[in-house]
Amino acid sequence: MKKLLLINPVGQVSGYLLSKFSTIPPLGLAYVAAVTPSNWEVKLIDENFDRSEYEEADLVGISAFTSNINRAYEIAQTYRQRNIKVVIGGIHASMLPDEVLQYADTVVIGEAEGIWRNVIADFENNCLSDKYRGPWIDLSQSSIKPRRDLLNQRYLFHSIQTSRGCPFDCNFCSVSKYLGKQFRQRTANDVLDELQDISSEYLFFLDDNLIGYSRESKRRAADIFEGMLTLGLNKKWWMQTSIDSANEEHVLKLAAEAGCMFAFIGFETISESNLMDMKKGVNLKIGVENYKNVVDAFHKYGIGVIGAFIIGNDHESPAYYKELASFLIHSGIDVVQLSILTPLPGTEFMEQMEKEDRLLYRKFPDDWAKYRLSYVVRKPEGVNPDTIYIGDNYVKQRLYSFPWNQYRMFKSLFSLKKPINFYASYRFNKALKKSWQGSHYYKAYPAKFPATRF
Repeated sequence: MKKLLLINPVGQVSGYLLSKFSTIPPLGLAYVAAVTPSNWEVKLIDENFDRSEYEEADLVGISAFTSNINRAYEIAQTYRQRNIKVVIGGIHASMLPDEVLQYADTVVIGEAEGIWRNVIADFENNCLSDKYRGPWIDLSQSSIKPRRDLLNQRYLFHSIQTSRGCPFDCNFCSVSKYLGKQFRQRTANDVLDELQDISSEYLFFLDDNLIGYSRESKRRAADIFEGMLTLGLNKKWWMQTSIDSANEEHVLKLAAEAGCMFAFIGFETISESNLMDMKKGVNLKIGVENYKNVVDAFHKYGIGVIGAFIIGNDHESPAYYKELASFLIHSGIDVVQLSILTPLPGTEFMEQMEKEDRLLYRKFPDDWAKYRLSYVVRKPEGVNPDTIYIGDNYVKQRLYSFPWNQYRMFKSLFSLKKPINFYASYRFNKALKKSWQGSHYYKAYPAKFPATRF
């Protein structure tokens, strides 16, 4: 029996990885394991818990994002030096396959499930190709279930994916290029069958937008939530969805009754001009002036809001950061993820920055370690990079210091209705505060006296 070793690499620790409470299992590797022929032994090494050390294998498969691709290359070198073939897949490999081929024997582009058996067959016949392109799978017809038995059971939140693809085309996001613009969905019954097989009480729906974009997708989401209630699954979970889901009151009510604790929503910015630059049409349609109404719509049913915001846009000013901090404190948003605008491979934004020669760090692959949403990696117009770091510290200092942190927590306590939801809010905030305090700019750009520093 041949042995396949699947590895989830972890690079420089940042963001959610600082908290077991919010670290997510490598579900993509579990899907690869599921379509591996039964005459292969499969082992999954997850560096979220255990550092990968060399061990014997016939074939090694690694999946990586841009932020941890250098760790993937390091692992790949360890095995290739011993003449063991290495396959690398994931979003970074799909966007930059030629780069990845300098460090791996084979690259899988796109979704691996539809092509993986070909990879295995070619390996067995000693005719492995350098590139394989996986097709976008018709999820309504797929019956593949991930090998959950291989995932580390120390995760608090286990994950499930019910759809892929995004019809939106935000200029900083590569999801539509990676997974296509067509929103592909599993049937509600198929999702419910898998949910019954998951023993964990806590779940994360990995979909970029669980509620979806059409009347059909919203009915499907409602069917899933109703099914969870009918089956008495008693799960506690969170999801990602778009800002316009606030208009789906019936769906939100069902989600809350089915155990939804939080919704992760990309608000991105309180500047309409920045929304236009980002091509964030759905947010423009809702309107920045209605952001608080969006939060209130989720709070009506005790669902917490994790609001994603991006700073580091062109022409941002100290006044903007002060306005943003004030908005975030009073908006009712329970958890704030504040990131620095980063051009990632495969995005329209990256193409623009390359064309305009505005990348500050371009010694690749080494510099990919900085492309993890906490570095200013491009030349912003009308603002100094130092000001962005100071602005980031200023906003977070306001969020996490007395009395505003306590004020925000009290608002969440009353809005979320259930103690477990409030506790989740507290833990998310704690994890993000720890991530900020461990950042490279936390001490270098103190925000104790922001007016003076600005």
